[in-house]
Amino acid sequence: MSAYDAVVVGSGPNGLAAAVTLARAGRSVLVLEADPRIGGGTRSAELTLPGFVHDVCSAIHPLGIGSPFLRTLPLAEHGLEWVVPPAALAHPFDDGTAVVLERSIDSTAETMGDDARAYRRAIAPLAAVVEGLLPDLLAPLWPPPRHPLLMARFGLRAVRSAHGAARSLFRGERARGFFAGLAAHAILPLESPFTASFGYLFALLGHAFGWPLARGGSQRIADALTSYLRALGGEVETGRSVTSMTELPEARVALFDVTPRQLLRIAGPRFTGRYRRALERYRYGAAAFKLDLALSGPIPWKAKGCARAATVHLGATLDEICLSERAMSRGEPAERPYVIVAQQSLFDSSRAPAGRHTAWAYCHVPHASTVDMTERIEAQIERFAPGFRDLIMARSVMSPSRLEAYDENYVGGDIAGGSAAFPQLFFRPAPRLVPYATADPAIYICSSSTPPGAGVHGMCGHLAARAALRRAF
Repeated sequence: MSAYDAVVVGSGPNGLAAAVTLARAGRSVLVLEADPRIGGGTRSAELTLPGFVHDVCSAIHPLGIGSPFLRTLPLAEHGLEWVVPPAALAHPFDDGTAVVLERSIDSTAETMGDDARAYRRAIAPLAAVVEGLLPDLLAPLWPPPRHPLLMARFGLRAVRSAHGAARSLFRGERARGFFAGLAAHAILPLESPFTASFGYLFALLGHAFGWPLARGGSQRIADALTSYLRALGGEVETGRSVTSMTELPEARVALFDVTPRQLLRIAGPRFTGRYRRALERYRYGAAAFKLDLALSGPIPWKAKGCARAATVHLGATLDEICLSERAMSRGEPAERPYVIVAQQSLFDSSRAPAGRHTAWAYCHVPHASTVDMTERIEAQIERFAPGFRDLIMARSVMSPSRLEAYDENYVGGDIAGGSAAFPQLFFRPAPRLVPYATADPAIYICSSSTPPGAGVHGMCGHLAARAALRRAF
């Protein structure tokens, strides 16, 4: 077996980002992927009918186009094209209207009625400094932020619960519901501290960059990263499952794009008892239940603004979304779940045959839930788009157990690599000054179980690789 400077286990966006960072530093790198295809959470496939390209996991990428790391890479030269819809997000209501997240703060505010001024006051000061904020927001607590005053301005807002922030910031249901839909990406009860940070972050990303999709499918993100890695001299091998450290080729360091459960199985004997116990205490979060649909036509939304966005949040009011996320946390799947819908084929014709369309939708359910949410998800879409069900030609259903079978990192259907509840939001996977370093100086963890957490941004892998470069080389 050849000797390498580094071996990376897992070819999700974080594993590939780690490998690229090491290769850019002149280090020899090998990426090992258990699946026949690279990509982890950024794969695409014909899940329903021939010619219908569905994103198996991640679909819309505001953190991808805004990533301080990915933006430094020449991924366009390696086949990645971002498609940015006219609007980032639509949040419809039962009366046939919608709040629409536009690049313009003023245009967005105009869809909120009496809360227009309040929205401008809450978002505009942060939007003006978002470029400086992002590198600090998408980083661990140490070292200290490069822009401490900006972080303090954000932190004063972020520490609150989304429920409390929405009720204090806004008076009407339109703005409150819209903010709740953004914050619900935390996959936590909206009464939890720090959930407001998700609401602010996703609004700011929409204004700064939009919420794009990758032309041809999310697989193109992984393909572009892999192509660039190979151009740098890195190697990738698929179909190479790793169950023990003894299966790795000789290398100075190993980086794992896996969650604590898999890391313990592979490298547990190399760790101290204290670190091993910390990983054993790591908390996994709620799960996703996902549908992919082949449609005979576009979703017939009552609110016309929904046709301008690739992403639509369904749940209408603050109270309804809070009820959905609270039920999830109590082990009870919601009767009217908060649903995230992506309609990529409206803006990317390569996703479906001419005149046909795809839809991607999921809701949050309890960890490892066995309840079939197909009917409830489709009922929510039908509620805001009468006639939608008549368009369904075929569907693919991914329950929590199917998600975990697809990718071991999705433990119990948890697509975020672990709960984002405080304090684990900051101290993941264990309380350490360098969270990517383990108790073994030759082993690092670079998955979404490390800061800054879930999302296709590559920052976990990039920062883990930087830590390895500083400490091991």
